[in-house]
Amino acid sequence: NKRQEQYEAATMTVAPGSHQITPVITHFLTERLQPKLDKLKESDEEKRQKLIREHEPQNWIADAARRVTQIRRVTHAIKYAHPDAKGSSLFSRGNPIAGDRLAGTHSLNVPTADVVGNAAALDVYKFLRLEVNGTTLLELAKSESDALLDAFGGDDNARIWMKAFADIDSLGDAPASHKLAKQTYWPVGDDGYHLLAPLFPTALVQHQYGFIHHDRFSEAAKSAREARRKNAPYANGYREYPKLAIIKFGGTKPQNISQLNSERHGEVWLLASLPPQWTSRGLKPPCHVESIFGRWLMGFSSIRERVRIIKRFLGKTSHNNLAIRNTRADLTRTIIDDLLMLAIRIQQLPPGWSATPDCRLTQAECFWLDPGRATEDGDFAAERAATDWSERITDGFSRWLNRQLNSDKTPMADAERDHWRSSLADEMHLLREALSHD
Repeated sequence: NKRQEQYEAATMTVAPGSHQITPVITHFLTERLQPKLDKLKESDEEKRQKLIREHEPQNWIADAARRVTQIRRVTHAIKYAHPDAKGSSLFSRGNPIAGDRLAGTHSLNVPTADVVGNAAALDVYKFLRLEVNGTTLLELAKSESDALLDAFGGDDNARIWMKAFADIDSLGDAPASHKLAKQTYWPVGDDGYHLLAPLFPTALVQHQYGFIHHDRFSEAAKSAREARRKNAPYANGYREYPKLAIIKFGGTKPQNISQLNSERHGEVWLLASLPPQWTSRGLKPPCHVESIFGRWLMGFSSIRERVRIIKRFLGKTSHNNLAIRNTRADLTRTIIDDLLMLAIRIQQLPPGWSATPDCRLTQAECFWLDPGRATEDGDFAAERAATDWSERITDGFSRWLNRQLNSDKTPMADAERDHWRSSLADEMHLLREALSHD
């Protein structure tokens, strides 16, 4: 359709011409040349002229085409096992059979290629990564672009250079491991085994490093954390990665391991391989209210949403058949479940909080929500045992829920209040039985 055609036209990459490629190459070489010239003394005219000749496009590209054989694009590199390992590194998109249940290189739509080999030749790859109209020089070389051929000079030498650059991904010799690489004997039955040579997934690590780095150091993340410290509103949240471990590769020369290792400053971040520890953050004792059955309870979004749903349901029908009653019972049970889960969380707070001067809760709610206090306070324990506090809790709940649901369309009376009271009483009884059996 027309909209699809407009989208494809907007996102289509236009093949660059040689007149666009040549200035990009010239700018790249000038940026490399100028710092070297700036370091020379005025008397070093011979060296100056030599550098200028070396950075003329024809001369530099010819030298780069010779040196490109010293580097390879890879996704899995061997030197992370040992910097002196001489075996093969590979370019692989991973094993798609592994599926979505396992994270690996196969999970990446387009893995970021790493470069290994002679660190002195890494500038060649920077050259090949130059973009013109969204297309890299390497992609142009692989596609045998006529425009790139013309920019290189259009002769037989230019064809040789393009072929050399396009072959950067070729493996060359047969794959081989090395005595300094990692190797694992893997049993396969009948007293046999495979000798596995695991390689470091540098492309996958780069992907992980990229999004963790953004989450930790981007301006948006910094602004969100600053807003959190000031307790100010902010449009976006942020992510934290507690207990990150850092492993270093390459020492003071990370470029000797790989190009991406150099860009990561030799660091790889390891997530904590630990089971999650769930803690209740921000839950405080309800000390400054006379009852939780009021604005304090409605301060929890889950409770508010449950009340809204049941109120909307009751307002849509005036019938009172079995299906309506069953649905109403199910909706009421969700509110009660949330209430009891919230009560359990409060009960797990350090005991004795209800004895502080700030606590204004009713005695029944103190008995319910601070049961641990009974182990330290004998008077509290005796009064708790002698009081039918659960009946006061169910009565407080039923009155609160009636108030929340009462409206012109859904008038609440004693019959509804008795229903809410008995529903909570049943659930609390079942909960006490379950806890006593444990």
